[in-house]
Amino acid sequence: MQARLLKEIEEEVTQLLSGLIRIDTTNPPGNETQAAQYLSEYLSREGLDCKIYESEPNRGNIVTRLKGTGEKPSLLLLSHLDVVAANAEEWSVNPFGGIVKDGYVWGRGALDMKGMTAIEVMTLLLLKRNNVKLKGDVVLAATADEEQGGLAGADFLLRNYREKVVADYVLNEGGGLAVPVRGRNVYTVQTAEKGLLWFKVKAKGIPGHGSLPHLADNAILRMNRVIETLGNCRFEVLFPPTVRKFLSEVAVEDLNLQELFSRLLANPYLSDQLLCELAASAKPLADEIWPRTRITITPTVIRGGMKENVVPSECEAVFDCRILPGQNTAEAFGLIKNLLKEAGVGKLDFEVIQANEPSESPMETPLYEVITSVLKAFEHGCGVAPALMTGGTDSRFFRRIGSVCYGFHPMRPEVLNGRVVRREHGVDERISVENLVFGASVLYEVVKRFLS
Repeated sequence: MQARLLKEIEEEVTQLLSGLIRIDTTNPPGNETQAAQYLSEYLSREGLDCKIYESEPNRGNIVTRLKGTGEKPSLLLLSHLDVVAANAEEWSVNPFGGIVKDGYVWGRGALDMKGMTAIEVMTLLLLKRNNVKLKGDVVLAATADEEQGGLAGADFLLRNYREKVVADYVLNEGGGLAVPVRGRNVYTVQTAEKGLLWFKVKAKGIPGHGSLPHLADNAILRMNRVIETLGNCRFEVLFPPTVRKFLSEVAVEDLNLQELFSRLLANPYLSDQLLCELAASAKPLADEIWPRTRITITPTVIRGGMKENVVPSECEAVFDCRILPGQNTAEAFGLIKNLLKEAGVGKLDFEVIQANEPSESPMETPLYEVITSVLKAFEHGCGVAPALMTGGTDSRFFRRIGSVCYGFHPMRPEVLNGRVVRREHGVDERISVENLVFGASVLYEVVKRFLS
């Protein structure tokens, strides 16, 4: 059965998002309460009872609920209200102007993730306006602080108001964008995300005069060995269930990939060679797969030295390490320390800045089946594949307590010069009005079919 795009909501969802973008919720400091109040006023006009829970002054989280009969599971529509910083001098428009032009809504958060907040709000309103007989509760939570780790947002709500937000299933950010494969769209559903390990390494040395380097012990040179050792390491290749399923689903859409992916799964130790082979004909796909098969470590901050003619006695660097489902951060940190020890790099101190474990949800669920059937109803012949996210989302807090979480912000790809354009956290971030309507239409149909 072909599904219908809800063109009648175009103006409303566009203006809803535009107004939300105009509220500057750059984190830090966040100031999400103003955005939460904006949504509360919008939803309250239609009879929804909204509560705002502040983790600290101006750090507001809004929660509301449509009650069901309890015959089916509960579903949480999750989003966050904070955004990353935007340098107005780099943008062609005011990043907090909520400008609508050329068929797009422009501004920081249009994609990450006030656009999804807008379509979740529209979904809730459409369920109420259309008197959909829900057999399970639908909860909406738009939270603070996701861009800084979520402790003042989703984590705060689960620690203090768990009964208000806990649900059997969660739909959040991190998936939904279609990937073009051989002229057909393959829509992603984020079923897993890598874990995060941010750590600091401090290298020690002996200071001296810059003109007599042989009499000193330069901490910067020691740090260079640390970076070189970690940068050259090729960690063990693993294929979590989500990645295996992704490869098999993409291969269905492109028979030319079946033989190569079969070799890849059977011979993980040949991963670099086989992905180079893939990159010759499908570099964007190879680039997507590579970081989803192993631990990655990226140096992101380095500090050392105090004066032009002084050999420094200390140098420190910060590293962003991401690990796969099935691994854990303690084991990864131990592996990193052993690597440096085996490389003979001594005089090092280590500090964990932040650690979040990887998470993965099952794919064999009624909600995943509904998502698949609804997408195919909107776009005949499209593919649907699970996806592992290399970054992190608030879904990890809910997976930790047993919720099945999917990242699903349905969007058709925006292609420029043969490549899918990704503008999250970038300059001139924007979302097409067409994708706002498509996303709201798909999400509404998914929730309606799943819970009625």
